[in-house]
Amino acid sequence: MENLKAIILAAGEGTRMKSKKSKVLHEIMRKPMLGYVIDTAKACGAESVCVVVGHQAEQVQQAIQEQDICFALQTERKGTGHAVKMAADFIEAQKDILILYGDTPLITAETLQAVLEAHHAAKNSVTVVSAMVDDATGYGRIIRDAAGNFIKSVEHKDATETERAVKEINTGIYVFQGAALQSALGRLQNNNAQGEYYLPDCLEILLQDGERVGAYIAADETEFFGVNSRVQLAEAADILKKRINRKHMENGVTLVDPANTYIGADVVIGQDTVILPGCVIEGKTVIGADCEIGPNSRLTDMQIGDGVQFQSSTALESSIGNNTTVGPFAYIRPNCHIGERVKVGDFVEVKNSNIGNGTKIPHLSYVGDTDAGEKINFGCGSIMVNYDGEKKHRTTIHDGVFVGCNVNLVAPVTIGENSYIAAGSTITRDVEGNVLAVARARQSIIQGWKEKRIQTKKSES
Repeated sequence: MENLKAIILAAGEGTRMKSKKSKVLHEIMRKPMLGYVIDTAKACGAESVCVVVGHQAEQVQQAIQEQDICFALQTERKGTGHAVKMAADFIEAQKDILILYGDTPLITAETLQAVLEAHHAAKNSVTVVSAMVDDATGYGRIIRDAAGNFIKSVEHKDATETERAVKEINTGIYVFQGAALQSALGRLQNNNAQGEYYLPDCLEILLQDGERVGAYIAADETEFFGVNSRVQLAEAADILKKRINRKHMENGVTLVDPANTYIGADVVIGQDTVILPGCVIEGKTVIGADCEIGPNSRLTDMQIGDGVQFQSSTALESSIGNNTTVGPFAYIRPNCHIGERVKVGDFVEVKNSNIGNGTKIPHLSYVGDTDAGEKINFGCGSIMVNYDGEKKHRTTIHDGVFVGCNVNLVAPVTIGENSYIAAGSTITRDVEGNVLAVARARQSIIQGWKEKRIQTKKSES
C-alpha cells in the first residue's frame, strides 16, 4: 500500500506483567510482541514505522534495531492522543497514518489491508477498526445511526445504559489521512477527569469539521486481544500457535499433534514434511520437503534441506543438507554446515564445523572447529581436541578418512586423504594421505602381577 506510515504505541508500563522487562518485549514463540506488530505493519505496506516509547525506552530501542524504524519518546503518559502527539514530526499530511499498539500481537496484515481498502473506497478522513464481541465490558463502544453511519465512539464509563448494550467495540486501531490527523491533534483537549488526551476524541473533532469518519467491522475479534499480564501472554500464544499450525497444515505439512507443536511465525516448512509431537521450531528456520522432524526436537534459525530425518535432537543457527539423518540426542551448535547424506548419530555434538557429503558420525563423538571432507567415517568416541586452555584451534580431515574408535585428534592437525587412524590413538601431528597412523602405547603383559597385588594387600591389613 503506497503512501502509508505506521505509528505503534508502546510507552506503557505494563505493571501487571510484574517484570523488569518492557511489556512489549515479552515474547511469544521467542519473538517480542512488538516484533509481531512491526512485521504486520510492514506486511500491509507501511513504508516506515515509528514506535512511541516511554517506560524502559532504552531497553525497547536496543531490542528493536531494524531499518525503517524510528522512535518517539513520551516522557509523560497522558493518554493515547498525547502519545501520538509525540510522533508529530513523523506524520505527513499527504500520507495515511496507521495507529497500532505494541501489546496487540495478533493483528494480521490481511485485516489491515481490508481496512485500508475500505478507508480509501469510502474516502474517509479516518477509519476506526471495530469488532463485535459478546462481552463489551470496559471497551469503548461504536455508536451508529439508524442507517448504520458512524456517530461517535464512547468510553464504557461515559456510555448510557443503551450505549453499553452495544456489542460493537472500538479496538483502538485507526487509519487517519495525515492532514486530518494533524488538524485534529492540534485541537485535542484534555478536559476530562484524568486530564489525558484521548485519541478517540479526534473522531468527534473531525465529524464536527464535516469530515468523513467510518468504522470497519473486523471479522475476528481475537486479532485485537491485548496482552497486559503473563496469563494473557499465554492466551495470546495459544491463539497464535493454533493460527500458525493451521497455516502449515493447510500448506501440506503434517502435524501429528498440533496442540503439542510450537512453530514460530517466520518458519517455512515444505510439503509432505511430518512434524512429530513435542517439537519447538523457532526463528528464521526453513525446512524442506519430505522431512521428518521429532519427536521432542528443537530447531532455531536452521536451514534444512529435503528428506532430512531429525529425531529428538537440538540444532541452532546452522544448515543441514538433503537426505541427512540426525539423532537421536544429537546437538548441533551454531555455525555448522552439514552436507548431504550425512549421519549425525546419537550423543554426537557438532560445533562450528563443516561436514562433507556422505560423512558418518554415528555416536558418542565431539566434532568442534573442524573442516571434514566427504565420506569420512568417525568411530565411536572420536574427539576433536580443539581447546588448549587459551585458544580454539581447527582440525582438517580430508576425504575418505577412517577414524577409529576412541581417537583424539589434537588441533591444530590435518589428516590426509584416505588415511586410517587406529583405534585408541591420540594424534598430535599431521598425517599424510593413504597411510595408517597409530599413536598408542604398546600393550604389555605382566605375569604374576595379580598375585603380588593380593600379597601386598594382605601384608597391609
